[in-house]
Amino acid sequence: MMTLRRSDARGLADHGWLYSRHSFSFAEYHDPAHMGWGNLRVINEDRIAPGTGFGTHGHRDMEIISYVLEGELAHRDSMGNVKGIPPGDVQRMSAGSGVRHSEFNLAQGQVTHFLQIWIEPNEFGVTPSYEQTSVPPAAKNGQLALVAAPRTQASVPAHAVRIHADARLCGLC
Repeated sequence: MMTLRRSDARGLADHGWLYSRHSFSFAEYHDPAHMGWGNLRVINEDRIAPGTGFGTHGHRDMEIISYVLEGELAHRDSMGNVKGIPPGDVQRMSAGSGVRHSEFNLAQGQVTHFLQIWIEPNEFGVTPSYEQTSVPPAAKNGQLALVAAPRTQASVPAHAVRIHADARLCGLC
C-alpha cells in the first residue's frame, strides 16, 4: 500500500551548506520503518549552497540518478566525465565495480535544488558508466515522463537514461 509522506515527516540533514530531506534511512538518519522500497534505496531532496558541494567520494554497485530542479550541479568522476547538469537534465551514474566522483554547486548566488535517487542494480560488478540526457519541452507539460528504464526494455524515449535495474522512474517534469 502506498502512503503519502510529507516532506516534514522525512529525515532531515542540515549541515549549513547542505539541506537534505531523506525519504529512506540514509547516513545519520535511521528509521527502521523506512529502509527503502524494493530495489529503491534512496530518494534524497538536496539543496546545496552556492560554492559548496560533495568532495570526492566513492560508490559501488548502485544506479545513481540525479535530476536538477533549480541551479546547476557540477559533476566530475574517475571515468573522466566533467559535466554541468542544468535543470531538466537527467544524469545516471552506474557505480558498478567502483567509481569516485564529486558534485558541486557552481551557480553564483543560487542554491542548487536536486533529487538524487539510488536504485540497487540487478547486475553487480559492471564496468562503471555515465549517461546524461535532457528531457525535451514536449515531455514537460506537467505530466509524468519516463526518465529512467532498464537497459533491456524496448521502446524507451531517447530522454530516458538506461539503468542496470528492474525499475522505471518517472518524474513530473
